[in-house]
Amino acid sequence: MFITLEGGEGSGKSVQVEFIKNFFLEKKKEVLVTKEPGGTDIGRKLRKILLSPESKNLSHMAELLLYLADRSQHLKEVIIPALKSNKIVICDRFFDSTVVYQSFVRGLDLNLINTIHNAILEGIEPDLTILLDVDPKIGLLRAKAQIQNGQRSVSESRFEDETLKFHQKVREGFLALSKKNDKRFKVVDASKTIEEVQNDIISILKNIVK
Repeated sequence: MFITLEGGEGSGKSVQVEFIKNFFLEKKKEVLVTKEPGGTDIGRKLRKILLSPESKNLSHMAELLLYLADRSQHLKEVIIPALKSNKIVICDRFFDSTVVYQSFVRGLDLNLINTIHNAILEGIEPDLTILLDVDPKIGLLRAKAQIQNGQRSVSESRFEDETLKFHQKVREGFLALSKKNDKRFKVVDASKTIEEVQNDIISILKNIVK
């Protein structure tokens, strides 16, 4: 099973990834947790470039190609082998983020993105995508507070520096995708408390396990 978590900055993906991992571990399942960008050694080098505030002049096309390079390596080295071993793979961001950030928001050609994805995905698609939806005003406040208290690295804050309008478009993009792919997407209100969000996720996972 392949589960991905999506959402804007400060939506709580990293916390809920760990929660989902523990949910399956308690059921004696083999679980692999990973993320994009940065799920491989090569990916971690690409992550430094992609998320660094020093990369603010990175062109939209260069940004796209770096994300796709990270994904290609990630699939080959981590995701596909784990799925072939019948592990449950839980990934913090996957191709939906690229569609939203690089096409819906940045304006790059979706057909180009889909063509390259078709070449590298080898038919791999998440079985379940949990979208943690939160008002960008709330999400950005959370994200910036986490940077200040050390939970997030300031060296990975390039997207937090984007405008509120940018993040509002990100939210719109994810919600549009969720409606288009409503069988795969489950939308969770991430403005709730961590415990309330986890209860909503449990309900989703229990149905999946059944």
